[in-house]
Amino acid sequence: MTEEEKIIDLRKKLHDYNYKYYVLSEPAVSDYDFDMLLKQLSELEQKHPELYDPNSPSQRVGSDINQEFEQVEHRYQMLSLGNTYSQEELLDFENRIKKIIDQDVSYVCELKYDGSSISLTYNNGKLTRAVTRGDGTMGDDVTANVKTIKTIPLELQGDDYPAEFEIRGEILMPFSVFEQLNQKRIENDETPFANPRNAASGSLKMQNSSLVAKRNLDCYLYYIPSENSPSDSHEKNLALAKTWGFNIPNHYKKCENINEVFDYISYWDKAKNDLPIPIDGIVVKVDSIDLQNQLGYTSKSPRWAISYKFKAESAETKLIGVDYQVGRTGSITPVANLEPVQLAGTIVKRASLHNSDIIEKLDLHENDYVYVEKGGEIIPKITVVNKEKRADEAKPIQFISNCPECGSELVRSEGEANHYCMNQVNCPPQIKAKIEHFISRKALNIDGLGGETIDLLFQNKLISNIADLYKLRVDDIKPLDRMGEKSAKNIISGIEASKNISYDRVLFSLGIRHVGNTVAKKICESIANIDELIVADFEKLIEIDEIGDKIAKSIIAYFLVPENMQLINRLREAGLQFQMEEKAEAVSDFLNGKKIVISGSFEKYSRDEYKAKIEENGGKNVSSISKNTSFILAGDKIGPSKMQKAEKLGVELVSEQEFLKMIGE
Repeated sequence: MTEEEKIIDLRKKLHDYNYKYYVLSEPAVSDYDFDMLLKQLSELEQKHPELYDPNSPSQRVGSDINQEFEQVEHRYQMLSLGNTYSQEELLDFENRIKKIIDQDVSYVCELKYDGSSISLTYNNGKLTRAVTRGDGTMGDDVTANVKTIKTIPLELQGDDYPAEFEIRGEILMPFSVFEQLNQKRIENDETPFANPRNAASGSLKMQNSSLVAKRNLDCYLYYIPSENSPSDSHEKNLALAKTWGFNIPNHYKKCENINEVFDYISYWDKAKNDLPIPIDGIVVKVDSIDLQNQLGYTSKSPRWAISYKFKAESAETKLIGVDYQVGRTGSITPVANLEPVQLAGTIVKRASLHNSDIIEKLDLHENDYVYVEKGGEIIPKITVVNKEKRADEAKPIQFISNCPECGSELVRSEGEANHYCMNQVNCPPQIKAKIEHFISRKALNIDGLGGETIDLLFQNKLISNIADLYKLRVDDIKPLDRMGEKSAKNIISGIEASKNISYDRVLFSLGIRHVGNTVAKKICESIANIDELIVADFEKLIEIDEIGDKIAKSIIAYFLVPENMQLINRLREAGLQFQMEEKAEAVSDFLNGKKIVISGSFEKYSRDEYKAKIEENGGKNVSSISKNTSFILAGDKIGPSKMQKAEKLGVELVSEQEFLKMIGE
C-alpha cells in the first residue's frame, strides 16, 4: 500500500469511528487506538502536503449535534485538547511553552472526566443557556435537560460573580447509576450502554427532559473562559466558582513545576479506581490567565493545556474456550472463558465477545493468549491477541451455526449484529427466561416465585410456558425439594393475585422483543385492548408515542406466531387483564379524532401538561409525523427535521395561542 493509499484508508476509518463515537454514541475502537491512528494520519499528511484535504479527520472535531435541538454558536470555541501518553510528551509540551514564554510556569492539574462536555451561561446569577460542545463552533441547546441535573445551580450564591459569564464542565453518569440503568435496560430487553460516557451523552440528548431527570446525571465544572475570569489565576477562579454554588471537585491541584505534575499523575493512575465517577486521564493547564492569553491557540486546541491519557489497565491471560449463552429473545452471546487474572482490583475469569464479528475481528484461535481490559473500567473485554504465542496447530474459533441448547439452526438477519435461535417455543433457556421475565417485579411480580423455583418447576415438567403457571395447584408444588404446604400456598396466592395486574404490565410481561415497560404503557394508552393491538397495522403502530419501525415490526411478528396467540388465549381464560380501565370522561370533544405531535418549548404550560390537555379534549398524542397527523402543536425552537417533514407531508403547524383558542381557553 502506497502512503497516499494509507492516507485515504486512515481518513475513511477515522471518519467512520468519529461518526460512531459522536453521532451514534457507539465507540468502535478505544480512545488510545483512535489517537494513534489520528497521529499516524497527521504524520503522513505532513510528509505529503500535496494531499491536503480540508475535510480530513485531522482538520476537524467530531460532532454530536442532534437536529432535533436548536443549534447555537459558541461565543468562545470549545476546542479539543491535545493528548499525551508519556512523560516525554509532557516535557515536549512544557518546552513548547517555554519557547514562547521565557519564565517559570505553574500548572493546575485536574482529573479528565469521561462524560459529555457542556457550556453554561449565567446572566445576573441565573442559568440562561446550556450548550453541548457539538463541533466546537456550534452546539445543541440542551438547557431544559441540563436544568434537571441537581448539581447545576439555577441561581448562584453570593454576589461577587460577573454579571454575565460562561462556565464549562462535564456531564457525567456515576458508576452506581450506570450499573442500575444498564440492569434496567437488560430487564427491558434493551441494549445496555457500552460505558458511562455513552450513557451520559445519550441521556443529555433525550427529547423528554422528565426522562433525563430520572437518569441522575452529575456535572463537574472546571473552566471559565478568560474574558470573564474574575482572577488571573485559574486555581483561584475554581475556588471562587465553588463559593458561587458550582460543583467544583476538590481533586485539582496547583503544581509549581513539571515534576509535581508527574507526581500528581502517578498518584491518580492508582487512585482512579476508587473514584465514583469515570475518568480517563489528567488535564494539565497553565495557571496564569495572562500567560494563557499569550500562548493562545492552534486551530484545534489551546497551547496552554494538554491531557495526559491513562492507558486502560490490561492483563495477559490464556483463552480456555468459548461458551454461548442463549438470551430470553433467542440472542446468542459468545463468552470467553479465561485463566483467572487480576485486573483493576478484581479477578477476571470471563469476558464478553458480543457477537461473531468481534471474534472474526480479533482473529481468535483456540488456546490463544489474549489481553483483557475493563471497558469503561467495568466490563471485561478482550482487546488484542498475542499472536506470537499462538501454537502452529491452533484452529480459529468458529461461531456456532446451531443453538447450543436446542440444536436449532441460528439466524442472523440483515442489519443485525447478533445471531438468534428462532425456536422460541421449545428452547429451554428461552422458555425459562421468558417465565422469569413474566414473574419479575416490573411485570406480574408474583410473590414466592424466583429463578430457582421456576427451574425446579420446569425440571419437574410442571410448567413449559407462562400459561402453565395458572394450572398449578398446591398439591403439585408441596412435594418438591425445599417446598412445603406453606410455600406452595404462597406461590398459588401470588399467581392468583397476578390476575389483577393492569393490562400495560401484562403486555410487558409477554416479553415481546423491544417492548419494555415504558413502551408497553405508551401502547396501552393508545390501543386500549389486546384484540385491537393484534390487528394493528404498521402505520397505526408507528403513530404511537415512542414507537419506531423496529418496535412496530417486532409487535406484528409476535402476533403472527400461532403459539403466541395460543398463550394469550390461555392467559385470557385464566383471568388476566387484557384491556385498560376506562379513563374519566373527556373535558370536551374539541380535538376528537385528531392525532397531534408536540414539538418545541412553550410559555404557558409544559409539554406534559399540553399532552394531558390533548387527551382531556378528545385528541391523541403521537410522537412521529405521518400523513395521518392532524397538526403539530408548535412551540419555540421546533426541531428542523420535524419542520422539514411537516412541510413535505403538508402537516399544519398550530401555535400555542391558536391551540389554546381551539380548546376554548
